[in-house]
Amino acid sequence: MELLATAAIAAAIVLLRKPLRKQRVNSAFSNMLAALLIACEVSFQCWYIIEGDWGVHSLPLQLCSMMVLLSAAFLVTRKRKLGDIVFFLGLLGAMQALLTPNLDVSYPHFRYFHFYIAHICIISVCVFMAAVDGYRPGFQSMLRAFVWLQALAVPAAIVNGIAGTNFMFLARKPSTASLLDWLAPWPWYLVQLEMVAFGLCLLLWAAMRLANIPFQNKKSGGEIR
Repeated sequence: MELLATAAIAAAIVLLRKPLRKQRVNSAFSNMLAALLIACEVSFQCWYIIEGDWGVHSLPLQLCSMMVLLSAAFLVTRKRKLGDIVFFLGLLGAMQALLTPNLDVSYPHFRYFHFYIAHICIISVCVFMAAVDGYRPGFQSMLRAFVWLQALAVPAAIVNGIAGTNFMFLARKPSTASLLDWLAPWPWYLVQLEMVAFGLCLLLWAAMRLANIPFQNKKSGGEIR
C-alpha cells in the first residue's frame, strides 16, 4: 500500500510537470514540500521529548534523517551541488527504506506516519527535480554524492563509537529484515556496502543518461543553479 502511494505521488508529479513549472506554482509547491519535510523532523524530535526518550539516539544522523533536512535546504536554495547529494543519496536511501522498512510499529502509530511521509517526501523531491526542474546529473554529480556519503558517515561513526548507537547501520545490521542480511558479518559488510552504494549510484546515473531528453525551462522559477 505504501509503495503504491509512493508511485502514485511520483506519477502525479510527472503528469503535472507542466503546470508545476510555472513560477508561482513551482515556488508554492517547493515551499509546501520543504515545510512538510521540516515538520517531519521537528515532530519526530518533539515525539521523543513527549515520550521522555530524547537522547543521543534522537540525533538526525541516519542517512534518511539527513536527507530530510538536506532536501528541505535544496528546495529553498536550489543549489546544484546540494541537489546532487539529495538526488543520489536521498532517492537510493529512501527507496531502500521503503522496500525494507526498519520499523517496529504499525498503523496508526505516530512513527508509522512519520516514517512513510518523510521517505515519500524525499522521493517526491527527487522526482520533482528530474521531471519539473529538469535536473540531469553528470558523472561528477554521481562522484560528488558518493564522496559526500563518506563524509556524512564520519559523524555517524564517531557518535556510534562513543554512545553505542547504530546510525547509518555502521555498527551492526538492523534488527529487522534488510538487504544487509545478504552481506557478510560486521565489519566486512561495510566494505560490501561501499561497493553496492557505488554500483547503485552508477546505475542511477546511467539510467538518467539513457532517459536524458533535451530540457528547457527558461520560465520556471525552480531552475537549478
